Amino acid sequence: MIEGGVPFPMLEDAGGKIGQLYGVYDEAAGVDIRGRFIIDPDFVIRAMEVLTPEVGRNPDELIRQILAFQHVRATGEVTPSGWQPGQTTLKPGLKLVGKVWEVWKP
Repeated sequence: MIEGGVPFPMLEDAGGKIGQLYGVYDEAAGVDIRGRFIIDPDFVIRAMEVLTPEVGRNPDELIRQILAFQHVRATGEVTPSGWQPGQTTLKPGLKLVGKVWEVWKP
């Protein structure tokens, strides 16, 4: 664990170069606004969330989404809203169109 108790490396975006690339740099304030991006191993952005500073983010939802994206990548299945590991997934295809409610029961 590094100083400050954060168990992963963090970086600084002095001047907002990274924030500008991702569209989260507030030039008037001179800071990045809260943005998070889930980027897959092929460097494709799979999800993004941008919030203004007065609203906090939900780390549990971030972890749930990462697990869902990992599951999708590994299996080719898709995950319904609110999916948690071990719950029912869906197999995409034409037979599922308009019938998700028959297959997935929350």
